[in-house]
Order: sequence, then structure tokens, then C-alpha cells
Amino acid sequence: MDNYQKHFSQLYDQHIDKIYRFVFLRVNSQEVAEDLTSETFLRGWRSFKDKEKKIINPSAFLYQIARNLVTDFYREKGKVQIVSAESTSINDPRVNLEEKALLGSDMDTVKQALGNLKEDYQTVVIWHYLDDLSVPEIAKVMEKPEGTIRVMLHRALKALKSEIREA
Repeated sequence: MDNYQKHFSQLYDQHIDKIYRFVFLRVNSQEVAEDLTSETFLRGWRSFKDKEKKIINPSAFLYQIARNLVTDFYREKGKVQIVSAESTSINDPRVNLEEKALLGSDMDTVKQALGNLKEDYQTVVIWHYLDDLSVPEIAKVMEKPEGTIRVMLHRALKALKSEIREA
């Protein structure tokens, strides 16, 4: 196994669960999430092994691929990209999200509150609090300034707290 394969294999092991979870929370279908996650890593591998392409932040690169695939999925289906968190089942057997229940609240309340946020706010909350991405990583994936991401996180948390209090 050459160095590119070893390095990509390590990236795969480090990111497979996080990428799958991100996609699953966006599409609410295990089969579609598995397909899009596989396609994410296939496209990532193709780019990674192209020695002329320099990938500076592989994590951000993989999330960007996944985000684009989810967007393309909804464009193809003619659906809105926002998935209602009320209908989202977070009982994925590969991931124990209960350990990271946002704000220590009941998961159903958090899912409902999260579903009421704008799609970009949902994305930054999922990436930052569930997938442990840093603000710079999120900024790179979303192609926005770090300050914008910080403001989005602040506003999203404020809105989440308000929604949870009202529930």
C-alpha cells in the first residue's frame, strides 16, 4: 500500500462516521446517506490520488464534497434541501448521539428546535457541536469568513435556547 492509500485510509477511518452522520441528518434516509457517504469518499479518493491537486485541509474538503452531494441530491429530487428535524430519526446504530445531546436537553426537544432554524444554522450547529469541527474548518467548508460562522453559531444557539425554553 503506497503512502497515498495509507493516508487516505486514515482519513477514511477518522471521518466516515462524522460524514455519514452529517449526510444522514440532512437526508433522513439510511440508504441515501450510505450512498452519498460512499460517493463522498470515492470523489475524495479521486481528488486525493491526483498528485497535481493540493488538498490543504482534507476534513474540510470531505465535508464540502458531502455538502455538495446533499445539495445535488435535493436538486435532482426537486425537493427543498431543509430536512425537518421532527421527522429525523437520530437512532442511527453506528452513532451514539445521545452522549452529545445539545445543551443537555431532551433530544426530541433539541431536534424540534433545530428543525426551526435556517438550514445554514442547522449545518453549523451539527458540524460544530456534534462533529467537533472548529470555526475555521466550518468557514472553509462553507466558504464564509470565520467571523460570519461565529455570528451564525451565536445566533443559532440563541434561537435554540429560546425554542427550547418555549417547548
